[in-house]
Amino acid sequence: MQSKRGRLDRFLSSHLNMKRKDVRLFLAQKRVSVDGVIALNIDLSVDEFSHIVLDNDRVLQANKPVYIMMHKPIGVVSATKDDKHRTVIDLLDRPDKATLHIVGRLDLNTSGLLLLTNDGRWSRQLTSPENKVTKSYKVTLKNSLREEYIKAFAQGMYFSYEDITTEPAVLEIVSEYVAHVDLTEGRYHQIKRMFGRFRNPVLQLHRMSIGNLSLDSALLPGENRNLTPHELECIYR
Repeated sequence: MQSKRGRLDRFLSSHLNMKRKDVRLFLAQKRVSVDGVIALNIDLSVDEFSHIVLDNDRVLQANKPVYIMMHKPIGVVSATKDDKHRTVIDLLDRPDKATLHIVGRLDLNTSGLLLLTNDGRWSRQLTSPENKVTKSYKVTLKNSLREEYIKAFAQGMYFSYEDITTEPAVLEIVSEYVAHVDLTEGRYHQIKRMFGRFRNPVLQLHRMSIGNLSLDSALLPGENRNLTPHELECIYR
């Protein structure tokens, strides 16, 4: 999802259906404000969250960024539309849900922390491989775990189909059949395929956290809430 950033004169020309030379006159007359400040430069950069007002009372844009935490249940797809399954957007009861997109998808049969937003720059920060934001998962397996798994995950695994080697991952054995896995990437069915190297099927997969943001234990499967200002600040720390 790309952020909608551009020049102020182009925004005004489009929204007011007027020529850019007329837009310059509006600015020279100090009739336009952006985020509470009189705008004078035609090349001022604005985005979808800039508060733009004409003549002190005509609001041209007043979008606000939205950041949502959801407890994604099993059997719901991480998509905005799907012909076969219920989507995470279908679980939302809010008028702005059509403006939202998903930040890092979860498979149909994977549960846990899912983020949604209308802020493209924020979602790119979280999902960009360069930023190496850690995602933590609880994994329940069919067969017993062994110590050799820890070294194999830490070294990364080569997958010939894509000709790639995964980034090092941290595996902690919690009990005989349960492990915690920390990844900084999210390749297709990556955790299931890594355990597949040991012929150990994954029975349950649950995302516990993204960065320093953990799933709210009070959220039941299918429930969601807005992130708090503190959560937005600490997610990258």
